[in-house]
Amino acid sequence: MVEVPDERKVAYNILGRSGLKVANICLGTMTFGSAGSELPGQATEEYSHQVLDRYVQWGGNFLDTADVYTQGLSEKFIGSWLAKQTRDKIVVATKVRGANNSGVGLGRRHIVQSIQDSLERLQTDYVDLYQMHLWDYGTPIEETLRTFDDLVRCGKARYIGASNVVGWQLQKIVCTSEKLGLNPFVSLQQQYSLLCRETEFESLQVCKIEGLGVLPWSPLKGGLLSGKYTRESPPTTGRHGWRRQNDAGSWNTVQEDNQIWAIMDAVRDIANTRGKSMAQVSLRWLLQKDVVPSVIIGATTLEQLDDNLGAASGWTLSSEEMARLDEVSQPSVPYPYEIVWRLNKSRRNPYQSSYFVSNSD
Repeated sequence: MVEVPDERKVAYNILGRSGLKVANICLGTMTFGSAGSELPGQATEEYSHQVLDRYVQWGGNFLDTADVYTQGLSEKFIGSWLAKQTRDKIVVATKVRGANNSGVGLGRRHIVQSIQDSLERLQTDYVDLYQMHLWDYGTPIEETLRTFDDLVRCGKARYIGASNVVGWQLQKIVCTSEKLGLNPFVSLQQQYSLLCRETEFESLQVCKIEGLGVLPWSPLKGGLLSGKYTRESPPTTGRHGWRRQNDAGSWNTVQEDNQIWAIMDAVRDIANTRGKSMAQVSLRWLLQKDVVPSVIIGATTLEQLDDNLGAASGWTLSSEEMARLDEVSQPSVPYPYEIVWRLNKSRRNPYQSSYFVSNSD
């Protein structure tokens, strides 16, 4: 593979209100292993290690996985690679909540057993970031947060975070942790892209106010924002091709959505003007959001990995290009957000600059 010049390598940012520095592009590893997954592009252990090696050549240090990804194979593949690395140079994030041999949910028993199993698969005695994968209605949040706090105190987890939660749930986590004097969450992993901005309504506002870093997943919406699919030609390969074969209606919904293709046209136009790929423009838009310290990408090939990492540094979108992408991708704003934002346009307070400002304002 071609050597990566220093000026093109990833940049580093602080993760939320923590002292942890992470690469601004995180390598998601849900494609490592095929157990329990029918999706195309799943990688063998050998190829997964090649992807990891190439990511490190770009200066990357941030890996994201979960105990349920490919029934634990993702963690195992990372572990066999991690055993050959200098451990403290790599930031490893994993998650708990899904069903496995010890049960399901965010109760103390399941969390404690799950992290032990994850550590064994990862061949390490700690994870840098341990995240609740989803809210659990079956467990009091106090029990979950106390257990997470215990894991930090005993050194099995360095930092803790959330994923896939709505605004009130995230605020409840923040306030309960503060009330009980527990270690705070430092991050939120959430779906966020030019094609999925509804998370701005609540969750990202909590992150902005409370100092949590946002880690967007599916930043290219399953490859749609890479430009490899067109409105006229239904996908036959890749993840959208697989979904179309299993649910034809899913692609019909995409095909009939005029805003999706308007967004694609804007991304393509900027990409052609700047000499970048559509994927790089889409990722760069996220990287320039001030609540985003790192974007999680997946890669099924080394070529795809190289292209995505080309968004990391060395160039930026102009304010005009950002505004154009903001405008074309603005989702319909429902009540009460529309009235709250509209009637507060003239109530800007410079001493309240931590509050998220809607692009619709």
